Amino acid sequence: MNPPFQNHPLRLRRSLLSVPASNARALEKSSSLACDGVIFDLEDSVAPEKKAEARAALKRHFATLDRAGGRECIVRINPLSEDDGAADLEAVLECAPDAVLLPKVSGPQDVLDAADWLSEQGADDSPRLWAMIETPAAILNLAAIAEVGRTSGGRLDCLVIGLNDLRLATGIADVPGRPYLAPLLVQAVVAARASGLDVIDSVHNGFSDLDAFAAECEQGRQMGFDGKMLIHPAQIAGANRLFGVPEAAAEDARAIVEAFALPENAGKGAINFDGRMVERLHLDQAARLVAKAKLIADKESSP
Repeated sequence: MNPPFQNHPLRLRRSLLSVPASNARALEKSSSLACDGVIFDLEDSVAPEKKAEARAALKRHFATLDRAGGRECIVRINPLSEDDGAADLEAVLECAPDAVLLPKVSGPQDVLDAADWLSEQGADDSPRLWAMIETPAAILNLAAIAEVGRTSGGRLDCLVIGLNDLRLATGIADVPGRPYLAPLLVQAVVAARASGLDVIDSVHNGFSDLDAFAAECEQGRQMGFDGKMLIHPAQIAGANRLFGVPEAAAEDARAIVEAFALPENAGKGAINFDGRMVERLHLDQAARLVAKAKLIADKESSP
């Protein structure tokens, strides 16, 4: 059962590791890591003079990539306003990743242009589109950008927050706890949920400070994010744990689903469950949590 606010199948997106497409060792290592997804980056982490070389390396990597493990593969391209962006999309057609991450989105047209290009090339529903929210204009246009998830064939299904660029563009200070950014982060979560999208929290730059990273993951989880974009393999385990499903929460969710399934509760909009009033909206939430816990268990038990 998918809750009403979700317009695509449930996917694990707790940990999304960004890997420079120009780094051969990182590309090779990414296949053995426990992250839920890999973002193969052709943009910021690749020097301008290395762009063509990175595209060629990425195509070679995808040609031998084992996709059987279910790990999501995303390619972050350069802006379509640049020559490299168009060349990146050509490479995307050859690689056939699960999704294309569009950088520096400023409004819905940026997403629609990419969706139209893919459709013109005969692409089906895959690859999906993800939008980087990392400019002041994107913050102002969050609702309109997210709404593209309901149009253009629903190709857009995820927003990714990019705070490094946003801090640079706005001058908002990089303060522990992100107090001045919290309102913008919550706004992104609300916009995503209103249009049935997933939403991924920004990278934490201090990859060696795992305590600070864990605190930021916990904050992001409490805000409602589905997972976190990562810059180092050391961050994977923490993101998987903190954006996962605690066993106590999974047991409670399963009990709610079972309670609503009892004959005496058939057709009821709300029930008395363990001393608290539980409505059908809680049933939807519980069913999603149960499904997520199963996805995690299946992944952990796979070879």
